[in-house]
Amino acid sequence: MKARAKWIEGMAFMGEAGSGHAVIMDGAPEYGGRNLGIRPMEMLLIGLAGCTGFDVVQILKKGREPVTGCEVEVEAQRATEDPKVFTQIHLAYRISGPGLSPAKVERAVGLSKEKYCSASIMLGATAAFTYAIEIVDELKQAAE
Repeated sequence: MKARAKWIEGMAFMGEAGSGHAVIMDGAPEYGGRNLGIRPMEMLLIGLAGCTGFDVVQILKKGREPVTGCEVEVEAQRATEDPKVFTQIHLAYRISGPGLSPAKVERAVGLSKEKYCSASIMLGATAAFTYAIEIVDELKQAAE
């Protein structure tokens, strides 16, 4: 994998991935930025959410679970002193599908956390993780 960040102006950078995709990152005005893009540390949290979400959907699909939606919200606290690493991260999973097995959803989240999600395993070196799972049963919703 390759990536690069090229300074544009002020505190704005264009991030480019080896896959050819790009994103603008910028700092807050109090740090010389113009608030033109996402913060680099926010990018890490988005990457974490995407990484674990990818795992969970893939595991559920392989297990023939009828998953139709997956949303992962991340809330994190950072150290107050430099380097301001993440110290606590909470992941809130919202998994949708008709008649999903709660045990299989729990297993998919656990496998992502402990075996497959590179991002959570790396961030786990400095941060304590907690998580919550909400299953939206579309069969029950349709009946109501």
